[in-house]
Amino acid sequence: MREFNKVEGIVSLANLRKTQIEAKPLSEPLVAIVAYCLNPNHFHFVLKQLVDGGISEFMKRLQGGYTYYFNVKHSRSGSLFQGTFKSQLMGSENYFNKIIAYVNKNYQVHSIPKNKTKFIVASDYEYENNNFNLVSKSESKNILDIFNGSKNFKRHCYEIIPIIREERGKTSLLEEENLPDRG
Repeated sequence: MREFNKVEGIVSLANLRKTQIEAKPLSEPLVAIVAYCLNPNHFHFVLKQLVDGGISEFMKRLQGGYTYYFNVKHSRSGSLFQGTFKSQLMGSENYFNKIIAYVNKNYQVHSIPKNKTKFIVASDYEYENNNFNLVSKSESKNILDIFNGSKNFKRHCYEIIPIIREERGKTSLLEEENLPDRG
């Protein structure tokens, strides 16, 4: 994810590993990663666009790069993801507060089989340990300032998860919409 998040493109991850020894100048990132969750069968991101078209370019590179890797590894060809990625502008503070918790601990919203939990990687670990690897250090500072520290942010996330589980039957998490439950 870090390598695909650069204004300057990379030719391939395999070539990148071969030339990793050479010191390369830092490239400007396309997006700031605010939160993420990589589940065994889907993923979520909260991204802040840093350059025009940054989110689209990051997602294109990430999905294309992973598809290429997966296809080579499994001797297959063709698309891996269903349709294009979906995105939603966070227009209100309430929606942002709900989504940041939803994405940060998304694996707890779903019933993921125990034998698949080893495939989960999420930003909650970074926030809870103040060890920011993929999450933008400046954005994480903003989040932790909003919630007055990692303990309060963790508490907020745990409070939101049951609300999200209750709403899962709806087609959107936007509060402005009064959507009927799926029966």
